[in-house]
Amino acid sequence: MHIEQQNGRNLKKDRFFYRCTVVILSAVLFFSGGKLSAQAATAVEEYGALKVEGTRLTSKKTGEAVQLRGVSTHGINWDVGYPYISKEAFQTLRDKYSVSAIRLAMYTTEYYGYCDKAGASESQSQVQSVLKQRIDTGVQAATELGMYVIIDWHVLNDQTPLKYKNEAKQFFKEISEKYASYDNVLYEICNEPNGGTGWEDIKKYANEVIPVIRENDGDAVIIVGTPNWSQDVDEASKSPLAYDNIMYTLHFYAATHKESYRDKLRTALNNGLPVMVTEYGVSEASGAGAINTAEAKKWLDLLDQNGISYFAWSLSNKAETASLLKAGTTKKSGWAKGDLSPAGKWVFKEYNARSGKASNEPGKVSKLKAKNLKGKKVKVTFKKLSNVSGYEIQYASNRKFKKSSTKRMTKTSCILKKLKKGKKYYIRVRAYRIISGQTYYGDYSSVRTIKIKK
Repeated sequence: MHIEQQNGRNLKKDRFFYRCTVVILSAVLFFSGGKLSAQAATAVEEYGALKVEGTRLTSKKTGEAVQLRGVSTHGINWDVGYPYISKEAFQTLRDKYSVSAIRLAMYTTEYYGYCDKAGASESQSQVQSVLKQRIDTGVQAATELGMYVIIDWHVLNDQTPLKYKNEAKQFFKEISEKYASYDNVLYEICNEPNGGTGWEDIKKYANEVIPVIRENDGDAVIIVGTPNWSQDVDEASKSPLAYDNIMYTLHFYAATHKESYRDKLRTALNNGLPVMVTEYGVSEASGAGAINTAEAKKWLDLLDQNGISYFAWSLSNKAETASLLKAGTTKKSGWAKGDLSPAGKWVFKEYNARSGKASNEPGKVSKLKAKNLKGKKVKVTFKKLSNVSGYEIQYASNRKFKKSSTKRMTKTSCILKKLKKGKKYYIRVRAYRIISGQTYYGDYSSVRTIKIKK
């Protein structure tokens, strides 16, 4: 499976208040193109807390089956993972790429590991404090955006989860107490047991860790890894754990794991085992090598047919095939197609298509022009697009559009006012389309630069 290289408020929420807030937010109206339009509910607003029924993840609120399409971070221990833990990054994934859930992967060993810090200069307790803060940043961002989030105890080079069982129990005791009232938090208690670790060993570990979580959060969804790098779900299906709301992990990398591994999944489902794919890639198992989109499509088709949730590895710009961002890209959010790796382009195209978003997005605005007018004004014009609800113009005095201003309109020209003489401004525009209360945005146009002269 994916073998990694080394890399360099504590606030309890009241469940009643949280749910009331969700209801209020769901009813909020926003001004759009001269009309009032109800904003579409987020995944958590729509489904609320989750539970397991049969082999399916379902909503406690509506009773509907729920399928999550998610993304896993790289190790939040390192600079290829933690820079992307932010509200801005998660919102890009949600709004642009149809992602409804985030997996926070925290490695237990290797450099800056939670249980073994290796060569890190900080003390082990300092490392743990930093990692828990990164988890909290991720949980809070996902919660504000109405996204689900998995807290992942990322067993890998420690091979067996039993090695750091006591540390895991203490970690999940703290974490489950802190997030017990959060409807969007799921717990993954061991990532990829390997090195000959059998299902009986994993069960022994799970039978000690699960009760620790249940003391604080009696019905949260808990995800348990399976033998052989979380591939042998068929073995787990022969002797499942005696708890409710448990799911079992299957991982695959499409260029390596093909039909025989899909057969393992079919066996597990036939035996009634609830499965979640908390990690997959379109690359080889190493995370490198060629990508195989044909096999990846077979996998996603099978998962969709059975309503199984899946999370792509990984939200990172690391120079490996499995990374979703292009190697070396410096943007931490707001990624356009050109910022994505080949794997990222394929994954997000599939997510948008499978969620129905792709066909709803308007095209890209072209022929953007900007002209100086008297009184420190600029006239902006661009080519009209058919079948859109309106346009959104963004302008700022810096290339990165920090502290930018935004105007919404239905016409293809507008006047920007109250600009500063002698100042250079950067302008871009995108179209949007509102369908059943949901707003779909097209890509931004090319940027037009103009210096205010009059």
